[in-house]
Amino acid sequence: MKNKDQTSVSLTPAFLSTYVFLSLSLTFCVTGGHQKEIRVPKSDTKVVITDYSSTKDYIISVITVSGSQQSRPLQGRHKGENARAEETQPQRLKESAVPPEDANEISGDAFVCHTEAIADIMILVDGSWSIGRINFRLVRTFLENLVNAFDVGIDKTRIGLAQYSGDPRIEWHLNAFTTKDAVIDAVKNLPYKGGNTLTGLALTYILENCFKPESGARIGVPKIGILITDGKSQDDVIPPAESLRATGVELFAIGVKNADENELHSIASEPDESHVYNVADFSAMSSIVEGLTRTVCKQVELQDHDIKQKQTLEKPEIGAPFNLVTSEVTPRSFRVTWSHAPGSVEKYRVIYYPTQGGEPQEAVVDGSENSVMLQHLSSQTVYQLAVFAVYASAASEALRGLETTLAFPTVTGLKLFDVTHSSMRAEWDSVDGVSGYMLLYAPLTEDGDSDEKEVRLSDSVTELELEGLIPDTEYTVTVYAMYGEEASDPVTNQKTTLPLSPPSNLQFSDITHNSAHISWDPAPRGVKGYRIMWVKTDGLITEEVEIGPVSSYDLSELTSLMEYSVAIFALYDEGQSEPLTDGFTTTPVPGPLNLRSSDIGTDSFQVSWDHSANDIVLYRLSWAPFTGGDTKDVIIKGMDDRYVLTNLSPSTEYEVMLTAIFKDETESDTISVIETTLSETTTIATTTTVARQAVRNLQLSDETTQSLEASWELEDPHVESYRVSYADLRGNHKEESLLVPGGQRRAALQPLLSDTQYKVTVTPVYTDGQDGISVSALGATLPLLSPSNLRVSEEWYSHFRVTWDPPQSPTVGYRIIYQPIYVPGVVLETSVGAEVNSILLPNLLSGTEYNVQVTASYPTGQSEPLLATAKTLFLGISGLSTYQMRPNSMCVQWQPLPHAALYRVSIQSTLNDQRQEVSLGGRASRHCFYDLTPSSQYQITVHTQMMEIEGPAVSVTDMTLPAPTQALTEPPATDPPPTIPPAKEVCKEAKADLVFLVDGSWSIGDDNFLKITRFLYSTMGSLDLIGSDGIQVAIAQFSDDARTEFQLSSYSNKEALLEAIQLIRYKGGNTKTGRAIKHVRESIFTPEGGARRGVPKVLVVLTDGRSQDDVNKVSKEMQMEGYIIFATGFADADYGELVNIASKPSDRHVFFVDDLDAVKKIEEQLITFVCEAATATCPSVLMSGNTMAGFRMMDKFGLVEKEYSTIPGVSLEPGSFNSFPCYRLRRDALVSQPTKYLHPEGLPSDYTISMMLRLLPDTPQEPFALWEIINKDNEPLVGLILDNSGKTLTFFNYDYKGDFQAVAFEGTKIKKIFHGSFHKVSLSHPHPLHWFS
Repeated sequence: MKNKDQTSVSLTPAFLSTYVFLSLSLTFCVTGGHQKEIRVPKSDTKVVITDYSSTKDYIISVITVSGSQQSRPLQGRHKGENARAEETQPQRLKESAVPPEDANEISGDAFVCHTEAIADIMILVDGSWSIGRINFRLVRTFLENLVNAFDVGIDKTRIGLAQYSGDPRIEWHLNAFTTKDAVIDAVKNLPYKGGNTLTGLALTYILENCFKPESGARIGVPKIGILITDGKSQDDVIPPAESLRATGVELFAIGVKNADENELHSIASEPDESHVYNVADFSAMSSIVEGLTRTVCKQVELQDHDIKQKQTLEKPEIGAPFNLVTSEVTPRSFRVTWSHAPGSVEKYRVIYYPTQGGEPQEAVVDGSENSVMLQHLSSQTVYQLAVFAVYASAASEALRGLETTLAFPTVTGLKLFDVTHSSMRAEWDSVDGVSGYMLLYAPLTEDGDSDEKEVRLSDSVTELELEGLIPDTEYTVTVYAMYGEEASDPVTNQKTTLPLSPPSNLQFSDITHNSAHISWDPAPRGVKGYRIMWVKTDGLITEEVEIGPVSSYDLSELTSLMEYSVAIFALYDEGQSEPLTDGFTTTPVPGPLNLRSSDIGTDSFQVSWDHSANDIVLYRLSWAPFTGGDTKDVIIKGMDDRYVLTNLSPSTEYEVMLTAIFKDETESDTISVIETTLSETTTIATTTTVARQAVRNLQLSDETTQSLEASWELEDPHVESYRVSYADLRGNHKEESLLVPGGQRRAALQPLLSDTQYKVTVTPVYTDGQDGISVSALGATLPLLSPSNLRVSEEWYSHFRVTWDPPQSPTVGYRIIYQPIYVPGVVLETSVGAEVNSILLPNLLSGTEYNVQVTASYPTGQSEPLLATAKTLFLGISGLSTYQMRPNSMCVQWQPLPHAALYRVSIQSTLNDQRQEVSLGGRASRHCFYDLTPSSQYQITVHTQMMEIEGPAVSVTDMTLPAPTQALTEPPATDPPPTIPPAKEVCKEAKADLVFLVDGSWSIGDDNFLKITRFLYSTMGSLDLIGSDGIQVAIAQFSDDARTEFQLSSYSNKEALLEAIQLIRYKGGNTKTGRAIKHVRESIFTPEGGARRGVPKVLVVLTDGRSQDDVNKVSKEMQMEGYIIFATGFADADYGELVNIASKPSDRHVFFVDDLDAVKKIEEQLITFVCEAATATCPSVLMSGNTMAGFRMMDKFGLVEKEYSTIPGVSLEPGSFNSFPCYRLRRDALVSQPTKYLHPEGLPSDYTISMMLRLLPDTPQEPFALWEIINKDNEPLVGLILDNSGKTLTFFNYDYKGDFQAVAFEGTKIKKIFHGSFHKVSLSHPHPLHWFS
């Protein structure tokens, strides 16, 4: 403005011919106001209004003219000085004066600041609840227009942004982005924060955190701060605003809707007219963009001019150091060197910190130095470096760089050998420079509970024997090289201890009707005895005996003709082996032996016999004439062995039969003898008579399948020979006979038919040619009996053993024939001798069922075969499947075989000869093949090898993906195929049970649900170890009810988990969040669902709307029980409801975004917080409204109403506080829990124990532990002892050297604990004891 009667307007030239300059009076101007028009050439950018009135307000419009066409007007408002003198007001557009939407456009082009000056602009955005999500979108649009007005770049104008409500946060620093497009993208994705309005706190925050060199602020560059708010601050804004302005930051304040104008004036720099803006609502914000950007642009130029002028006057020589070099890198240190900065440098500040997070450290050296050694660093860590030159009144820009410390040398050559069932030896190569070694070993168990043991060794020890191991258990052994308190990366090996060796080669001998002798080959070593169990086939009664280290045993008191199963276990100090099993069948009860006759008369003779067993209680003896007649019988005591038959008829053949009766009332087979009474004498000569006698005691014995042996007794010198005749009773063959000399009393009868009864008659032939009395006996040859009880044992991949019971008929051997049943194979045959009843059949096919026949061989032929089937173990993997299919590669995975030594894995194209083969170790479970042909079918085959055996092929067929097509035009953006994301560092030690509860209601929709599954895929991909040794994951989807997609124990690797996520299908329905949370608590966080004891329980809820049922009760209960709950809302979710669901504090457990497109913004922070919760060494507890690390001791020790009754010595009694239960611990009560459920990672270095107690009159006088930790031998390790008689409290533990130490607390204040009311005792380690009465 030149004077009161004229003013000037500046223009920016356009590529048009002329300008039209219009002047219009406002509607409230003096009556008669009229419009004036001035035309100027296009080269002019300024015009002077000569009839200017300082008492009037003007609206000025600029229109570009090209021929007959005109642009839309660019409008501005000017207020006269006299009018401003009446009341100074900010540029607030009244509703009656709001210009049309296109009023600030010139040919559709917005204003752009074309100054050469650059600036650091920090925008502070109000994100409180009063703005609302819809209005916040208008704020984003405003910010986008604001950023578009400047030339943004890392060497140009830098723009940072912070958002505030109850607490401020940096959305991005000044140096976060290097291009304008990147800043625009960040603005478009800016999440809405929500909360209260604490503007003063936000101003202090950007003062302390934003305009700093490390945050991207530059020395000698104008500093601009722009505040956008819609309400009055709930704290004081004046001091922080003054502090900001005092540092040279020029502040602009933009108020919307309900903003406090006085507060805006207090914040903004002067003059208010150009630094304070206020609009009626958010939709009008676009109207002030151009005015604001023009003013900021002008102020940047002015500041830049002032700064350069000041620098010219002061002429300080300031600059950053350059040429950053790192050297002498070790695991714990490296040297930083730089070239000197110009001018008089007082000192150099070197800031360094780990890029993955950590407290910044600082090293300061004199300005004459240009090198510093950074020490006490962490190994294998990337460090961010920044070197500042510090002058008397300023500091330079940072010289930045990165360096990574070396990893500590690791152990190499770890070997496990000399493996027994209870020990193994570990050996490794020595490492130079170590202070020692740490060895960890633990069994790999299915339930994940591993009793890991730790051994610390000196630097000179590189071999250790691990003893006291569990038999037949896979152990993982890990060795770290120790460097002071730091450890190298581990080296790990695994080995399985041998099983407890069972005995072998179980044999049965001396089998009778009531006993059997068993023998076996003893187990190799370390056996202290054997357990023998035997049971009848009916399985009703099992007998058991434990014996010492012998190799045979006699079984007695058995039942005849009964099949028995026998199992023998080898007993060791570590337990018992697997059983060696087999079976046998007892024989029938034996009949009496050697039934014979003597003392033969004309009307009587005596029969006698031998006892066959000592458990015979009675004999039944019967007799009758052989040709027919009355049968007589008699019962005789079991101890008798003879009987005289009387009242017989002379010269009559009698058959005598004898049966033994046993204790269990079973009866033996009947044996018989035939005897003839004497006849009257015959006259040979007139003077001589010779009695004709019969042989006595005719016996048939030594039965075989083809022969009998006859024997008899007779002492008569007149007998010249004996005629022995025999015939089968069936009449199939005629009677045959043979003569035996008179001096011989025995004859072998053969060849006979097998399994045939014969009548054998012996007749004495006297010297006169006359026959004596004939005596007959019955006997039978043995049948061609088959073996019995054929059984299979010792099944292996290439062999099995067959065992049988021999027949009673004597054999010459056995013939064994075996052949595969379902696969082609030759018939194999082998023979063994008669003394063998067991054979190992080798060189069999694995996983193959065989038909086995055992035939007894006799001189006269073969018995019927005894049949059985047997199957070798399958030498092959299971669960073969493909994954990660690509156009040129595919991968295969399988369940490995425990005893495998090698896998031969091959891939073969089904279309051509393309083939690859690789050999993998026995612990391998996956492999990937590359350089394949797209869209081709391949067969992958895995052969398992063990020793010299190779199992059959296991195959799977699949196709590679098609090759990606090369589009002629740029293809539309599509999501890449999912890959397995790498684990985040923060998740690498996580171990928790994690459940995601996903909203599947109708409001989500198919497209958004797909975004949810992608979010789940990406989030789960950040996890490290999946399964019982790491994080277990379950997912449930809910609407009207909840559906478990999979349980915690369902997946044990990340690939399978991510694949399952992609298979989840959208549910649909209403939104019943409370019911769904209850479902998770009752159906997923359960032992049946895979939940583990002693690990954090984490629930993440994702929802887009307000629940149609109550969420408060069940959420509160789960928080009280120690569950950690995160609540993530989007779209129309109720923030207050999210706060009620989630654990406290809310700023850590509640997340909110406008829509699912912005969910990526919170993913990093969510997974960080979830993994931090999952790595917590202490459980969580809700205390005073916040979730914190700790636990309620009474709950953890079972002192709750549902559990106390199971603890000995504890009773529930009325207490002093009606709202809390009270428990009495009696004198001998011991309330304990395993530390793995309370302190799974051990006690931390700092911990606090708090308890409130009152000592009753009957409290014992002797000292007792209020709290302590004991080892497995009940030896105290750390604890707090209360001495009621001495009135002291004593805390004890063991120091780092293992030495016992204790401290006693006594004195007046301590003595108060022992009388009076309740007292609270709080012990903090390593801090002192506190007590509160």
